Amino acid sequence: MPQPTPETQPFWDGCAAGELRIQRCLDCGQPYFYPRPVCPDCGSARVEWFTASGRATLYSYVINHRPAPGFEAEAPYAIAVVQLAEGPRMMTSLTGVPQTPEDLVLDMPLRVTFEQRGDVSLPVFAPAEEGR
Repeated sequence: MPQPTPETQPFWDGCAAGELRIQRCLDCGQPYFYPRPVCPDCGSARVEWFTASGRATLYSYVINHRPAPGFEAEAPYAIAVVQLAEGPRMMTSLTGVPQTPEDLVLDMPLRVTFEQRGDVSLPVFAPAEEGR
């Protein structure tokens, strides 16, 4: 399981609170993910955390048939890259949808939800309900 660090702790605190928190540059305004102390676009150290909408679309995926330790009962499962409504992409897993190519349609609307794994709450994405 992931181990929070001082740089990523606000992200994990948000997950525990049921919020997807990402960072934004206060100089160029670009939101970004994964957590880091410097803006990847302009190099500014003036960054802030904010709560993202939790809306996303499926950008890419691979169906994993050789599970990681602790995930044996869940194989096969999709390892996905989602495009957040705010712009950044993040790697995640999918829930609430069969893990087959027929059901994992690129650009399908998704919403964030959270799964508790040990001491960490992980953001995962599920198909968005109509109108949400």
